Amino acid sequence: MIEQKITDPASIFSREGRSKLFITGSEAVREAIKRANVDMAIAYPITPQSESMHLVGDIYAEGYLKDYFRGENEFAVMSAVAGASMGGVRVFTATGGPGTLRAFEMFSTWAGSRLPIVCAFLTRGVNSPLTIQPDTIEMAYLLDTGMIMLHAENAQDLYDMLLKAFVVAEKTEVHIPVGVFADGFFVTHTRDYVEVAAAEFKLPPYNPYSAPVPVMDMENVPIRQMRDPFVMKSNFVSYATHASWQQEVMAAAERARPYIHRYLDGLLEVETPGADILIVASGTAVSQSREARAMAAAEGTEVGLVKIKCLRPFPAAEIQQITRNCKAVIVPEFNRVGWLCREIKAVVENNGKVIGAPRVFGGMTMPPELILDQIRRCKA
Repeated sequence: MIEQKITDPASIFSREGRSKLFITGSEAVREAIKRANVDMAIAYPITPQSESMHLVGDIYAEGYLKDYFRGENEFAVMSAVAGASMGGVRVFTATGGPGTLRAFEMFSTWAGSRLPIVCAFLTRGVNSPLTIQPDTIEMAYLLDTGMIMLHAENAQDLYDMLLKAFVVAEKTEVHIPVGVFADGFFVTHTRDYVEVAAAEFKLPPYNPYSAPVPVMDMENVPIRQMRDPFVMKSNFVSYATHASWQQEVMAAAERARPYIHRYLDGLLEVETPGADILIVASGTAVSQSREARAMAAAEGTEVGLVKIKCLRPFPAAEIQQITRNCKAVIVPEFNRVGWLCREIKAVVENNGKVIGAPRVFGGMTMPPELILDQIRRCKA
């Protein structure tokens, strides 16, 4: 292990002094956690996440983490992660696909308990007949659990978002979990150049006493979640308590906006915003859209691109403003339900111009020609 020193997050996030590695997305997870000053990681293997957490186990053996162990299943892992976070440590885990669904109950519990857990969701199909191939349908299920949701286009995004997620999640006025999503295999098992900070640097440690709720230690008995068992009562006080707390969790996500703007340079990125035809996408669909834009440009058609980096909180006002004067909005997705298209239609003033296509799922690839076909139809 390289002797690490605590460094200001801004220095670690800066591109200055970074080295370039030709690595997979799974290795990018390892590199991020190596610099994140994580106390504990807990894992259960599931494709395509298994390699990432195996590599985190390797750096535990090298001394970069204080503790690491494997749970008995995904629900057990997410429960143990919650306990670790309640105990005041910085904790990390990862899952994907059926693992996400098996552990689903815990994600809203994390948010409701105001736990600043960072979890990498390396997405895959969940539908029968089962597939281990890329699919982002699980993201549709997680949109309203209360967690912040970031979507990586590539391994560089995955590395950067994971490191920055800890800082955002642990802000006192935020203090809710952050899910960092990447499309399985497309990102996790392909190699790309990733710029990483020097391994001698690490984030400042988590201060659990900055939390808006008491840490569960020897001085604070296990009453973190509630001082009175409201769930056992059926009265107005019980209902009001639960309703107000859910509103507070949503408000916490809104309070994360300025930090996401600061650390991620905005909730979205825009190229050629004044074009008549816009593509709005997240994850690896952005990369396919870039190819389609280039092909359209070769045919003399200008197309704008909106890359959504943060899905919760959703950049509703930004999307509404950017799409106001365009003639068509194309939303390519790697899932069958079109959850991103629904989100965009809910905020665009004239949602009849929003086209929820192309849409591929079950592990299918998305040739940029499919997006180009939609561009040609819109131009016609």
